[in-house]
Amino acid sequence: MTDFDEIYKRYSPQIFRVCMGYTNDPDHAKDLVQETFFSVWRNLSSFRNESHISTWIFRIATNHCLRAMEVAKRMPLDELPEQLAEPETVSQEGKLALLYKCIATLPETDRIIISLELEDVPQNEIAAIVGLSEVNTRVKIHRIKEKLSKKIKLYGQFE
Repeated sequence: MTDFDEIYKRYSPQIFRVCMGYTNDPDHAKDLVQETFFSVWRNLSSFRNESHISTWIFRIATNHCLRAMEVAKRMPLDELPEQLAEPETVSQEGKLALLYKCIATLPETDRIIISLELEDVPQNEIAAIVGLSEVNTRVKIHRIKEKLSKKIKLYGQFE
């Protein structure tokens, strides 16, 4: 078993990006990362190695994000801008911010799935985390990517 510091260093950047997919707010995402790793630290000794540790950590993060969303009832979304800057003047950070805004408009399960997919979590692990079959997970990923592609193209950012 790896020690907690190694686990934190390896997975915290990914967990942060997953949490950003839920919240679209860096400060809130940092809080959720902290809550996630507090739970990991508190329960590490009870981890039974029945799945990859990454699957277990992503599931904990997902549960914290879902609870936070329940408490907030509904995450306030900034409206997507009507007109964006020309593609050549939009920074990488601007493109990433638009991606997170588009992800934030998706239903809960879709946000979970695409956030994990963006973190290169294997699809069989995503299926285990969200409780779907691998086939259904693959289909959902394909459909989510199509939805996001349409939203992003609508705003002319990644053409």
